[in-house]
Order: sequence, then structure tokens, then C-alpha cells
Amino acid sequence: MWLRIHQLPPRHQPESHILLRFSIPPSLTVAHCRAMLTSLTRRHEALRTTFHADGGPRQRVHAPGPWPIVQASVERDGTPSPAEVVEDLTGRPFDLAAEWPIRACVITSGGAPKQVVVVFNHLAVDMWTLERIEQELWAQAQGIASRRPASLPPVRHQPADLARWEASAEAAALAAEALAYWEKQVALLPADPFATRRTPEPPEEARYATPTSPSAARHAPQEARHATLTSPSLLEAGRRIAIRHKVWPSAVHLAAHTALLAAYTGQGAVGQLAFAGNRGSHAYQDVLTCMFSPMLLRVDCSDDPPFSELVRRVAAESEQAARHAYVPYDEVVELVSREGSRRGVPVRLGSEVNFLNQRTLVYKGRRTTFTWNRAPEAWSHYGADTYMRIDEWRDAVVLALQAASSIMDAAAVEAFLRGHEALVLAHDDPSTDLRVSEVAALAGFTPPSASPYATGPATEVSPEAVAELVRAVSEVHGLGRVDPSDSYVLAGGRVLRAPEVLARLREHGWAGLTPRALAEPTPLATLAGLLAPVRPAEPLLPTHQKLGV
Repeated sequence: MWLRIHQLPPRHQPESHILLRFSIPPSLTVAHCRAMLTSLTRRHEALRTTFHADGGPRQRVHAPGPWPIVQASVERDGTPSPAEVVEDLTGRPFDLAAEWPIRACVITSGGAPKQVVVVFNHLAVDMWTLERIEQELWAQAQGIASRRPASLPPVRHQPADLARWEASAEAAALAAEALAYWEKQVALLPADPFATRRTPEPPEEARYATPTSPSAARHAPQEARHATLTSPSLLEAGRRIAIRHKVWPSAVHLAAHTALLAAYTGQGAVGQLAFAGNRGSHAYQDVLTCMFSPMLLRVDCSDDPPFSELVRRVAAESEQAARHAYVPYDEVVELVSREGSRRGVPVRLGSEVNFLNQRTLVYKGRRTTFTWNRAPEAWSHYGADTYMRIDEWRDAVVLALQAASSIMDAAAVEAFLRGHEALVLAHDDPSTDLRVSEVAALAGFTPPSASPYATGPATEVSPEAVAELVRAVSEVHGLGRVDPSDSYVLAGGRVLRAPEVLARLREHGWAGLTPRALAEPTPLATLAGLLAPVRPAEPLLPTHQKLGV
């Protein structure tokens, strides 16, 4: 999350915020609500931690105490409305070095609290954490309402305990084993999984500034599409197939997604980043903080396996990948960068897939619906090619696909989602067992092209820009000599310190790079072509000060 937040321009960072709305039982006062929230941050260090880029990154845990909790009234009394206050809390980025990763607003009516809205930075919480926070708030609220002390479980471990374990010899051995696993898997992947589909400049990219070089074109945010398919039929069909193959329903949907990727790209090996929680990897499972990471899932499709075999392979590979998921992700990024340097071309891990169980959500529909959503501008800055989210609701499965326009047009996005539904529903019949080669026809994919995307000739890079980039890398990492023909990683640069390098460049009047660009195997002398002189930005007045709340 540290890398992803710094990859985004500030205007897009709020899109990763997590919002929690909590209804207040009758008889509670505003003071009670403030006490509940203060108690929450007192119990959990992750909610009073700041994150600093200098010399690290490093975390600082602050002493418990009061923190800004906004109050908003539904009455028209001349103060900002609840909607305005909540929009402010959710609509601006967190100042990671100066602000706790939690904001809150108590909404009142007639002076009585009706709802608490809490906004979290994703660095501090994940879905598991969010559930525990809601349980704690509810237990406190019920205790106050019944005039009985709330019975909360003791906080046994804090993030600092987890950090101490991660510095141990045991954790280092596990990380080394996991990195060795990743290294073998990455070496077997194609450099560009969408090479046969990638186009140089889709028409939608016209709304972005024209890239000045091939390197700039590769790192410019691309237009992306986002569509959702909601299918009640997929829920029970996926479960019946899972029972038949003795796997979880997630394996069925991951197999369908893998088959579609293989059919669409024509690649013999399909690699994707699947998100996994890491709470089962150590003894500190109860730490309230963000604790998940993407794990590489590589599935061999070169022998045109039938769907039943693909389900088996996906289940086996998922189990193996999960055993090696707890690894410093920045070191994985550096590993991929070195593999790109070895091959002479960047290695892309461009597909992400996430399976979530959302049993609290209900569709209440009987038919499949397909919807186009707002273009995912923030996601397009991450550099991924596709992101598939598979949600199991109480009465339906929701498939949401985000895809860069350079590898999928609108017809392909829709075909991908409808093909997923068709593929799973077809295998609800035990006599059906389609091979990967048959999936393309089922989904209606057009044949892939044989010509990969070409970037064109290189352009001249300013020697001053090269010198500034080399100086920033050297100063941040304390390196004696940096060879501009090396990539950032080969020169000794650490991915987690990329934001610090960018900050140093801005201090010297240069901008244009991102953490993702620094992590690629591009020589520094070429990467400097992305830099351009800029004037130091003036500090902006926070929106909440403008609102006067």
C-alpha cells in the first residue's frame, strides 16, 4: 500500500480510503462517541502511527490522546452539512507523515448523535481489521447504552511486535524461501503476457498529455475501462462445481479467469497476482493493521488442459503460492526488476485477481445484469493491465473487470465477463469439460495478433536530468558511485525508498518519475528522459480549513 499510494497523484489517493459508517444506539451522547473513538486509538497503535519517507520508510507510533473528531449537524444552522464534511474527510489525501491514518465525524440531529463516519487510510486497516473495529465500537456502544462496562478482548500484540518477529532469523528464513519460490516462478513467465494484444496508442489516450519519448509512453497513465456483471446463476453453479472437484468456489472462478486469460492472450503460461491475507503465516494473527499482499499464481496452460484439470492446477498452485505469500513485497518488485535486466526487457506482472466473500451484500435480482462503470482513473496509474474482482454476495456473484484500453477494447471487456459466466455455467453440467482452446470461441474473442507492441526510436535525454537523477539516487542511499547505465535496482536503489528519491528530485526542481518507473529495469540514463524541470509547489490550504470545521 505504501508503494501504491505514492504511485498515485494526490488527487487520486483518496480513492483507496476505506469508509465505515456506524449507527449510534439511542441514549448515547456526542461525548460518548468521542470517548469510544479515543478508546479505539488508545487500544490500537496502528491507528496512531505516522509514516515517514526520510531514511526509511519508517513508522512512528504516537502516544495515546485526543485527536480531531468533527461534528456535523443535519440542521441548517450555517455550519457545513454532514455530506460536505464527509466529502471533505474522504476526498483529500492523508498527510502520512503528520496525520494519523484515521478521521471521524459524528453526525447529530437535535444535538443527539445518529451516526459515526470513520475514514481510514488503507495502510492501517484491511477487511479483517475493519470487522474487528466495528465489533469493538458496537460492544462499547452497547455497554454504554446498557450502563454496563464493555467486555473487550485484551490487545495481545501490536504492529511493533510483528516488526520484531519480522526481524528475527525465523522470519528471514521464511522470506528467503519465499523469494526463491518467486524467483523460479517469475523466470518461467512471458515478459509481456499481453504482447499479442497490446496496442501503441488507443484513441482514448488522447485526453492525456502526449508522451515525449517511448519510455514516457510506457509510463503514462492509460485510459482504462471498468465493467461489472452480476449473476445470480453463478453462485450455486460455482458451488456445485466446487463440491464436485473438492475445492473452494474461489478455485472454480480463478480457473475460469485463468482459462479466459490463456485464450485471450494465446500464452502457454498464465501469471496473475492474487491477493492473500497473511494472518496465518505467524503467531501475530490478531494484530490490528493492514496485513495482506499479492501472491504470484502461475498456471501452465501449454498442453491445452480441460477445465477439470485447470481447476486442479489452480487449486494446487494457489495452495503452493499461499505458503510463500508472506514476503517483503518490495523485494519481490526488485526481484522482478533484476529479472527484466537479465532478459533485457521489462517483465510485467500485469494481471491482478481478487476473490472476496461479501455475504452481507444482497443483489435481490433474478437476471444477469451488465453495467459499465466510471473509468478507473486512479487504478490506471498503478501500471497493471487488468484487475478482476470476484465477489460472492448472499444471492449472486459479482464480476468486476478493470482493463487498460491498450490491451482490451470495450467489446473484449464485455466478452471477458460474459465468457466467465458462460464458462462456469457450462461446467455446471458434469459431462462438459472444455479445453482452453475451446474457450476463445465460447467467449467470442477475436484471434490475437502476431505483432507485439513496438515503442519506436529513443529520444535524446538531457545530461542535466541524468546528473540530477544519479545524484538523488546516490544521496538517498549513501552510494559512493552510481553508474547511469545501470537500472535503479542494479545501482543499489531500494524500491521502498523510491518516494524519498522522488522527493529529493522535487527539492532540486525535477519531476516526472513514479515509483513504478524507478522499479523497472530501465537504465537511469534512459529513465531520466521522464524528468522535466518544475517549480516547487506551494502548500495548499486543507479543505477542512476552508470549510471551517
